[in-house]
Amino acid sequence: MNAEDLEAYEAEAELALYREYRDVVNLFSYVVETERRFYLANHVDLQVRSAGGEVFFEVALADAWVWDVYRSARFVRSVRVVTFKDVNIEELSKSEISLP
Repeated sequence: MNAEDLEAYEAEAELALYREYRDVVNLFSYVVETERRFYLANHVDLQVRSAGGEVFFEVALADAWVWDVYRSARFVRSVRVVTFKDVNIEELSKSEISLP
């Protein structure tokens, strides 16, 4: 596989992921963005924790979809994310998530 084939494969995979996102976004109530991933979820629990003088965030998601082009199964029953950077959580209204 040469570089052009790899780039074409990655571009097609990203386009397929966007299409899947477009198809499933209406099933979820929250958008959650961490430093490493983007999630759609129907239940979000954010806890701010501290240990040894460090502050970190623990996010528990239920009924979630993971934006990850390399995951074969993007729908997950539950996810627990621990991060030292900010977490962005937005509640979606149905009018906000309608796509053309």
